[in-house]
Amino acid sequence: MEYLYADGSQYCFMNTSTYDQDFLSEEQIGDAKNFLKENIVCNILLFHGKPIGLSLPNFVNLKITRSDPWVKGDTASGDTKPATLETGYVIQVPPFIEEGEIVRIDTRSGEYVERVKE
Repeated sequence: MEYLYADGSQYCFMNTSTYDQDFLSEEQIGDAKNFLKENIVCNILLFHGKPIGLSLPNFVNLKITRSDPWVKGDTASGDTKPATLETGYVIQVPPFIEEGEIVRIDTRSGEYVERVKE
């Protein structure tokens, strides 16, 4: 199913073959909400025809919306710095990653994988 939008604490998904729409609650979504972006295709778990959960693709590409600049030679902060994704989730990224860049995230661990050129 394809993720369409969030309406309060409800998340709307559309079956791409029948165009039927189903809603999952924030509790059913869990931590997956950190990686949900409009039009992402997910597997929805159904029980007696009702959606009860979802599984995301192993990797998603998300845009960095906020990241502090890195000063060359700044080693006090370590090898990573915090960056906010377009979903609002904050991850640790290498210091060379800047705002506006697209990064690949492992949805199983919630960690940065690589920078993506699009």
